Amino acid sequence: MTLEGRNIAILIAPRGTEEPEFVQPKQAIEQAGGTITVIGLEAGEAKTNNGDLDPGGSYKVDRAVADVSADEFDGLIIPGGTVGADKLRADDDMVNFVNAFFQQNKPVGAICHGPWLLVEAGVVEDRDLTSYQSIQTDIENAGGNWTDQEVVVDEGLVTSRTPHDLPAFCAKLIEEFAEGRHADA
Repeated sequence: MTLEGRNIAILIAPRGTEEPEFVQPKQAIEQAGGTITVIGLEAGEAKTNNGDLDPGGSYKVDRAVADVSADEFDGLIIPGGTVGADKLRADDDMVNFVNAFFQQNKPVGAICHGPWLLVEAGVVEDRDLTSYQSIQTDIENAGGNWTDQEVVVDEGLVTSRTPHDLPAFCAKLIEEFAEGRHADA
């Protein structure tokens, strides 16, 4: 599948996004021909973590979330990392940005603790999804249907549990981004 002509946003938090959950989906989209735009709380640079505690790499943030709109993108990727996901869900601009993808029926992928941002955006009710096990209760309390599976797809929403699920997660992201819209659109 090719993603030629598709512009996909990927989120990153300062000192908190889980590095493999940022790097591997980004590379998969680029290898499939898509364009990636890195969105953060502010433009410049952000450092990732490995296993939440160990320092990762430093990555360029293309644009600040306050300066972008979901209209500019064909899909969204939300990496995990406990600290990163918590920082992102605490930012109103970020929550509104995520919510807009659902309002526009655009495909979204979230892995590990990334679904915390979906909970905060109010978009998990009556949806099937997975995540890191520790946020199962948060998802269920928000009305989502949590399941312990490698990857879950529900009308353009792709979710996975941990970095071990990245191969399946990336493959499903490419499929959904190639289709371009939620099934109910």
